[in-house]
Amino acid sequence: MGLDNDTTLLLDLDGLAVARVERLEDGTRRVHLITADEQARACPEFGVFATRVKGSATTRPRDLPYGESGLELRWHKRRWWCREPGCPRRSFTEQIPQIPAGARITMRLRSAAGRRIRDAESTVIQAARDLNLSWPTVMDAFRTAACEVTEAPLPEVQVLGIDETRRGRPRWEQDPDTGKWHLVRERWHTGFVDALGTGGLLGQVEGRTVADVLAWLATTPLNWRKSIAYVAIDMSTVYRAAVRTALPHATVVVDHFHVVQLANKMLSMVRRRTTAEIRGRRGRASDPEWKARRRLLRNREDLTDEQFTHMWNALLNEGKIGQELLTAWIAKENLRNLLALARTSADQHQVGQARWKFLTWCADSDIPEVRQLAVTVDRWWPEIGAFIDTGHSNAKSEGINRVIKLVARNAFGFHNAENQRLRTRCVTTRRARGHLRTAQLCSPVKRRSNSH
Repeated sequence: MGLDNDTTLLLDLDGLAVARVERLEDGTRRVHLITADEQARACPEFGVFATRVKGSATTRPRDLPYGESGLELRWHKRRWWCREPGCPRRSFTEQIPQIPAGARITMRLRSAAGRRIRDAESTVIQAARDLNLSWPTVMDAFRTAACEVTEAPLPEVQVLGIDETRRGRPRWEQDPDTGKWHLVRERWHTGFVDALGTGGLLGQVEGRTVADVLAWLATTPLNWRKSIAYVAIDMSTVYRAAVRTALPHATVVVDHFHVVQLANKMLSMVRRRTTAEIRGRRGRASDPEWKARRRLLRNREDLTDEQFTHMWNALLNEGKIGQELLTAWIAKENLRNLLALARTSADQHQVGQARWKFLTWCADSDIPEVRQLAVTVDRWWPEIGAFIDTGHSNAKSEGINRVIKLVARNAFGFHNAENQRLRTRCVTTRRARGHLRTAQLCSPVKRRSNSH
């Protein structure tokens, strides 16, 4: 066969030509290859072309799978003598960029293994099974492919989201000299997210202290930090202190989800306390406040008129327990009405009136949990007010945290925290890198023709 036959084109391995193909008894196809690149006989040490053949060699590199049956490659190549007298190698075998000397797999197979994990969210063990490779080989290929993500410059970010996610159990080690135990692996990771754009997860650091946040921000360029105008966080004093230290020009915005969550926790605390004080026991399924516990945590607009009337009358007829619960529920709804002014172009008068209504109701309630909620909201008012003015939230951080936990479940946990951060960084930036676009099943012309 010639070197430019159709089988060589189908295999598409630059520098190699298909000499013949045979089918084995088990159905496997064996492809015999010969060298078709003149550069293959250049000495790797000096680059001079060899003219004298020393011998021949046959290698069996593995390549990407083709079809359902197996495909084996047999590369029949030559060993050359180097013409340079001072060459330390003296002789060498032919090699091409796709199959370097000593390589057992092709470079495109190695690249495909790394891309499966980086761009397709495959686990290392699953990619190794699909491509018939070992776990260390696939993991090494993934680390190489991940350099494209980790070494790329950070995108410009206007709103930075900071949030924590649990990575696993902490690990302690005992100092053999002193006998004291010290923490060597945190159970928490802090993530930094592009909360407004499409940059995804920008980075992760182990721990959730002020020093941990400052350490990651110190690794970023100064001009990049100056471009951050807002930082969205939950109600964490640690993150707020870190932002004020590292990004003094940025405005801190509290995510409204955590504010409403705080109000719902207050409602549950009121229900448990009043039940214990008045009934002298924990709540039971027959108690009206226990039956209404889920409706108390729902938004008013999500309750039908019949559901709301039933809850209101059932608690109102229950005496002190019901009265305190309804008072706390109204405080929660007043807080939600205040937060609902975000993204509505409300002026300062409307915001001030809604805030006054909430604080006044809490102060007049004479319920300790409700008053404590008002104190907390008042302490965080600059950050809550920034949310009402801008409408920025930390929703993307929460979504990325869900993906991070899903990656950990698929991998059945991670022993190596560095590998976990690398995996999650690549998986959570796939949309920004254009790897989550759905395929079009048919062309626009066909769709128009079918519609008729």
